[in-house]
Amino acid sequence: MKMQPEEMGSLSARIYSKVRDGLIIGNFAPGDRLLMQDLAEQLGTSITPVREACLRLVSEQALELRSGRFAAVPDLSRARYIQIKLIRVALEGLAAEHAADHFAPADLEQLETFRASFVESHKAGNIKEARSSNRAFHFGVYRLSRMPMLIGQIESMWASRGPILNVYDREIPRGYTGAEEHDHLIEALRAGDRKRAREAIENDIQRGSHGFLRYFDERGSG
Repeated sequence: MKMQPEEMGSLSARIYSKVRDGLIIGNFAPGDRLLMQDLAEQLGTSITPVREACLRLVSEQALELRSGRFAAVPDLSRARYIQIKLIRVALEGLAAEHAADHFAPADLEQLETFRASFVESHKAGNIKEARSSNRAFHFGVYRLSRMPMLIGQIESMWASRGPILNVYDREIPRGYTGAEEHDHLIEALRAGDRKRAREAIENDIQRGSHGFLRYFDERGSG
């Protein structure tokens, strides 16, 4: 059966979401190649919607197009990492600030559940589950901002951030995990304190960056 344009567009969007989710949760590492034909075969589709999905991610700078056959996760560099960090600080701080205006007690209970799951998974060395709980915590906060356009921009930055987690987990000693600032964020939301909520997210991102900056310094990476 010939696929209609709207069906093709819908399929491309689903593939885009699937690949972007894979980037966000760290299924890919810097420099990894995504062969479009292989992706099409894995997903049971033609190459056209896969190419469209990859090109969309290229336009968001989560991937780079290096040939007509494959896209690649950008290589890790200090300059790219710092750009991602600075943009995250601005966008996620804004989302947390607005979240302080729109929460309910049930929202805080859910955030505390995500926070506890993150801590327990991290202690148990279950990196995959810890990443999932951390993402659930952060986006549980950001959805409270009621700013879907802002959340979309944050998701795009997390697609660029996700592959970097592979390097973090493999090569960088963990000094800060995030749980402390998560506690501060919950306290700020409970108090309806917009400034403290923004500061907690900003501190979370900044404190998490220290290990990476040492990593680059030790290797003389630009």
